[in-house]
Amino acid sequence: MNININKVKISVTIPRENVEEVRKAVCEAGAGIIGNYTYCTTSTRTIGTFIPSDEAHPYIGNNNKLEFVEEEKLEFVCDIDKVKKVISKLREVHPYEEPAIDIIPLIDESYFN
Repeated sequence: MNININKVKISVTIPRENVEEVRKAVCEAGAGIIGNYTYCTTSTRTIGTFIPSDEAHPYIGNNNKLEFVEEEKLEFVCDIDKVKKVISKLREVHPYEEPAIDIIPLIDESYFN
């Protein structure tokens, strides 16, 4: 079986106050296009947890202390040839030192008979 991957789904968690800035940045970099539509994203409210190490420089919270943060998980599709540019722009505007980014390969529905 040989499958060509042309698109991915990218998801990232973001503090709620920063979601619109990140959404705008990734869509302007070329993500979120589905057919004749642009800025196609979805977001889900969530609670993120983390403990920053001594070496971390946390945007929210304190080193060595468990933090609970109201976040949104922003999801969008992206053409494979735009992923590097989109991720670079995402990291540029995301407030976290180490954003949690998932890149999931998508199989085009035309692959299935």
